[in-house]
Amino acid sequence: MEIKLGEKIKALRKQKNISQEVLAQVLGVTFQAVSKWETGAAMPDVAMIPAIAGFFEVSTDELFDFNLLEQEERVMDIVGRAAHIRRERPAEAEAILRQGLKQFPGNEILLNNLLYTMRAPQRNEEVVTLCKAILEVTRMDECKYDVLRILAETYHAMGYQALVKPTLDQIPEIYFTRLGLMADLLTGEEALKAAVDQAVISRFDLIRMTARASRLFREKGEMEQAEDYAYLARAICALFESREDCLGFSRHERERLAEDVQPLP
Repeated sequence: MEIKLGEKIKALRKQKNISQEVLAQVLGVTFQAVSKWETGAAMPDVAMIPAIAGFFEVSTDELFDFNLLEQEERVMDIVGRAAHIRRERPAEAEAILRQGLKQFPGNEILLNNLLYTMRAPQRNEEVVTLCKAILEVTRMDECKYDVLRILAETYHAMGYQALVKPTLDQIPEIYFTRLGLMADLLTGEEALKAAVDQAVISRFDLIRMTARASRLFREKGEMEQAEDYAYLARAICALFESREDCLGFSRHERERLAEDVQPLP
């Protein structure tokens, strides 16, 4: 696929009647960088694409000549290949997604999934920068709320606790899920798959939140309530011991869960 991003940037810049220097100042780069983009000598950094689209008030897709249906199919194939290996081999998954971004620069779904491969303490600053870039221009609620969640988790990991709640406040509280509605309102295999998928998620959340409540009560010194919730979490876990593979917990999460629900002295 021939990408003519430079030509598009140049045309949009001329429509706004601004110079390369002005555009460079707005985007925080040198005018030489803008010149290289427009001549095709270089491409903007991945994280810069959403900012460029936002400045010109266009979607990232409008920067490129993409067949949207074909793009969606190819993007989901890339995401699927990366998701399959990202837990065990995050560097390989990141490489797959970055290669995909060369074909579809600025694609929100690819950028969103890229964040999952970067979840390491030494990359927190990079994650924050990319989250902010995506949030500036995303028009997809699903993408926006997932990025806000990742941003809040990253702030928490970095110790920027004052930034966590304002970030989470941008996520609406919804008391139903798409999967739940699909299970209730569809029929046949579609309803069955939705019900099974929602059951796995709900089971995971029930155990995790019950264990979390136990830990928080323990931190408050309310030991009776802490033990009540720990007992409940252990009982729920016991129900699914034979299907442990379906719980969806990582090794770290299992260790933390065991710590949260251990009997109190």
